[in-house]
Amino acid sequence: MKPKNIHLPFLYIILFVISFVAGKYLYKVEHFDVPLDHFGYAVDHTFKIRYLVNDSYSSGKDSPILFYTGNEGDIELFAQNTGFMWEIAPNLTALVVFAEHRYYGKSLPFNNSFEGPTQTGYLTSEQALADFADLVKHLDPDSTRPVIAIGGSYGGMLAAWFRMKYPHLVEGALASSAPILQFEGITPCGIFSRITTSVFSISSANCSANIQRSWKTMQDLFAKEEDRKFLNETFKFCKPLNSTDDLQQFFDYLVDVYGNLAMINYPYETNFLAPVPAYPVRAFCQKLEKKLEGKDLINALQEAVSIYANYTKQSSCLNYTTANGALGSNGWDIQTCNEMVMPMCSDGKNDMFFTVDWNLIDFEKNCLQKYKLKPRPNSVT
Repeated sequence: MKPKNIHLPFLYIILFVISFVAGKYLYKVEHFDVPLDHFGYAVDHTFKIRYLVNDSYSSGKDSPILFYTGNEGDIELFAQNTGFMWEIAPNLTALVVFAEHRYYGKSLPFNNSFEGPTQTGYLTSEQALADFADLVKHLDPDSTRPVIAIGGSYGGMLAAWFRMKYPHLVEGALASSAPILQFEGITPCGIFSRITTSVFSISSANCSANIQRSWKTMQDLFAKEEDRKFLNETFKFCKPLNSTDDLQQFFDYLVDVYGNLAMINYPYETNFLAPVPAYPVRAFCQKLEKKLEGKDLINALQEAVSIYANYTKQSSCLNYTTANGALGSNGWDIQTCNEMVMPMCSDGKNDMFFTVDWNLIDFEKNCLQKYKLKPRPNSVT
């Protein structure tokens, strides 16, 4: 199987309407003009970024600002799944702000177009941090409010970098699960695969072992026409597996599903990334508690995958083209092809995945072919 570009890490609302019907947290939707390019003089274009604000806890212009540094997706998704900020805001009498990252959600400088470097060249963490800095100055023009940046995953990286790059604006940062060291020459490429595997192994040793066996089992079944029919019928794919490219895409989907389950293994139900039960890895692994092989393994795997793919039982078929829900896969792919070059690999021995080698040269070729962008592996380190 060929290497893949692993994704780490939209609910819409009408302008100025308070929250949305399904949400439990309330906020006002606002927009703010930012330059397309904060650092050059050749482009004089502006666009609007979206931010969400709740001032009901604030006691005045000296109240702190809890500022969520939006990551790779619709900002409302993060506002409705970051309960910590809402829980501490009343005690701090804080202004709550969720800022959307450029090129995600509705903060789109070229609508939903990502055509070539002239459009995508301004999608960087540095430009996004400059957006956030301008927004902080807009919200606190007299610099009387202490600002605490908060984020998780890529948003956590941004929170940490926001504090480091703009210390005159940001008093502190809470960077949750922020892989700020997941870069070339710093962290081994197989760490994420091994940590993900450990989450499943803790739930059940047979669970991760069954997943590891499943790759070859599916390859063997796919090789025979009658068994390929069994695969398609068992998983009820929206688009049947007809080629090795289809099988690879399904494998990539499963890799994302396993990573996402590990990341959202919360002790409560959530619809972040996908609707799942409390402790979703435990629920997943209950289907794979016994040592399984052959078609028995595939039947059990299908039931386990449904914990993520169809927990609500509303889907009539399995769409394996994406596992990332409302996250902005297009934008994140572009970011991994410019500055967010985060080496990922697996060996199938120390982890539960199939073998994927990290090869920077091949990665660069793919980025140049797909986006006309040459990655800069050390630009953020």
